Amino acid sequence: MENLTAKISCFARAYHYKTNERPIFGDSAAAALLARDYDAIAAHIAQGIQFFAPGFTGSADEALKIAVDGQLSPSVLGRSAFAEQCLTNEVRLGCRQYVLFAAGYDTFALRAPVQGLRVYELDQPGLIEDKKRRIERSGIEEKAAVEYVPCDLADAGWTTLLHGAGFRPGDKSFGSLLGLSYYLDSKAFRVLLRSISDLWSDGSAICFDYQTTDGSGETRRNEQLAGAAGESMKAKYTAAGMEKMLADCGFLIYEQLDDEEMTKRYFAPCRGDMRAPKGVNYVLAVKKRV
Repeated sequence: MENLTAKISCFARAYHYKTNERPIFGDSAAAALLARDYDAIAAHIAQGIQFFAPGFTGSADEALKIAVDGQLSPSVLGRSAFAEQCLTNEVRLGCRQYVLFAAGYDTFALRAPVQGLRVYELDQPGLIEDKKRRIERSGIEEKAAVEYVPCDLADAGWTTLLHGAGFRPGDKSFGSLLGLSYYLDSKAFRVLLRSISDLWSDGSAICFDYQTTDGSGETRRNEQLAGAAGESMKAKYTAAGMEKMLADCGFLIYEQLDDEEMTKRYFAPCRGDMRAPKGVNYVLAVKKRV
């Protein structure tokens, strides 16, 4: 199945929204975007329950719930809730451009209209084409002004393509880089941060999540899953190391949350039995004035 990691992230959001009256993150469009793939992914996950819970015996529905709630959903839900809360705050502060780096099957533009906000989705050409076909088949109307920018973020040419799509460097912007830091080595991630900083106006912001050096069984299993999908995870950081790298690239950390803080803020009010994964931190950073 192509784009497996992106599809599983979309599935995790869809499943959580379907099965929880008080979702940690409410994604009302994810299931429609997946369409028939939803059931295929559910079956695939349930069949692999021994990877998530060795020795498990029970029904397919029970297996799916254990795998998704216990392993696949927490990291996706936490970072999505964090990013969109940050976005809401940035819009109040005058943000007019939302850039999703490695957007995958994100559904913000399909469910969350914000007057005066233009959305730019950057990802590999094949994934963007697949997503556009899915949107057309689903019949969902885009509720935000969105521009799709097919590109390779490892190629510095993405900045030219973003300009060509109408991005205005002088306007206050917000960027989400969810899940991206895992798949770039530290040098490549630094280059990307520097390129964003050069493009961003003062006061613009970014948010992202990253693996720390004190991971858990959940984060190790996520590494194994990524490897099985052909997308190996390449970097881990300390909080101090991340702060220094951001400073070198022209950003100041406004907020950095660990798993305990994330659980208290986003998980506990909705699901007392679910928590943010240990070994992942979440950052909001602002372009500093020089």
